[in-house]
Amino acid sequence: MAKIHKTDQQWKEQLEPEQYRVTRLAGTEAPFSGEYEQCWDKGHYHCVCCGHPLFDSGSKFNAGCGWPSFHSELEEADIVQRPDNSLGMSRIELLCRHCDAHLGHIFPDGPPPTGVRYCINSASLDFRPVAGPEKPGS
Repeated sequence: MAKIHKTDQQWKEQLEPEQYRVTRLAGTEAPFSGEYEQCWDKGHYHCVCCGHPLFDSGSKFNAGCGWPSFHSELEEADIVQRPDNSLGMSRIELLCRHCDAHLGHIFPDGPPPTGVRYCINSASLDFRPVAGPEKPGS
């Protein structure tokens, strides 16, 4: 997938205001407010800006922090990590490799098997459920 370049106006036309604030202005949604914070359905989480696959629901866990948390990214996600020293904190920011959308941050306090926690804003995600097997008699 080639790198996606759009103007701010194009992003504003494509995204909801909160999605734009979070992904294009490196905002953070309020804890426990995001659509996917307590979503436990089976499926994949994609970048809301470009549709690139990022996370599988199987790596999602309840960190109790108020944002969707994952212990690993999909291999094809290839998420960019860069230092973020804003707001008087030293963190690692996560960006979509294909469109530079701000996703959230990564912290070294996650569960096995990786020991890291991808702390992701719901506004940066597009969840796509995976259909399960049909129930007999339906």
